[in-house]
Amino acid sequence: MVGPRDDDSVEWSATRIEDVLPPIVAVVVLVGGWALFTAFASVPSFLLPSPIAVAGRLAGNPELYATNALATLERVVYGGAIGIVGGFALAVAVTFVRPLRYAVLPYIVTVRVLPKIAIAPALLIYFGTGRTTSLIFVAAIAFFPTALSTIAGLERVDRRYADLLRSVDANPIRTFYAVELRFALPDIVSGLKQSVTLAVVGAVVAEWVVVDDGLGALVLVASENLLTDVMLAALVILLVEGLALYGLVVLLERRLLWYASAESD
Repeated sequence: MVGPRDDDSVEWSATRIEDVLPPIVAVVVLVGGWALFTAFASVPSFLLPSPIAVAGRLAGNPELYATNALATLERVVYGGAIGIVGGFALAVAVTFVRPLRYAVLPYIVTVRVLPKIAIAPALLIYFGTGRTTSLIFVAAIAFFPTALSTIAGLERVDRRYADLLRSVDANPIRTFYAVELRFALPDIVSGLKQSVTLAVVGAVVAEWVVVDDGLGALVLVASENLLTDVMLAALVILLVEGLALYGLVVLLERRLLWYASAESD
């Protein structure tokens, strides 16, 4: 006889298979179609190399891709962390300090719609090229989604719960942790997902403009020299890196939301 724990385990395993299997099948179909197309269509290899040629590039010089992948990852992690922490801190400040909200929020919304690539020339003028400029650029891109989503989440909190805790002289920090932060978690994590995704985009753009290493720079150099297999190999690594970072945020989301619901129970 199967007990409740076994039922939960079977259900969880089935859910995981349902989540994982379709993307795997989609990748297999995509790569298979790509291989068949390059095998039977007379497409020059410099326009579309076969997946075997791309895999050969990866296997032939793994150090090149590993070095550039680490450079891109460093920019995404450091720059993204600066932008996310800054966005969260400003969101908390403008939510609880009303004069600051009225003074700052309109400008946050205005700058949010500005294409971030447009600020790259200004960063070049003021900071020059190099690692610092690339981190500033990535941080600027990651800043706004977290800031605006956190503000939206904190504004939607039912203030009756916070007022109830304050009525019994609860510590303000405890009130923020127990009510505001917990209720705003879905919006905060949604903004975090956007920030992480855009941080990868920002790192690539920075590598096109202000630095000369990383996967973005490798893609640019390869495209300029018609090394399409090198370019596609770099894009594959970039895709894997972006999906891995996004997956970590999803795992963090599940953990945080589970913890919040467990605490409330």
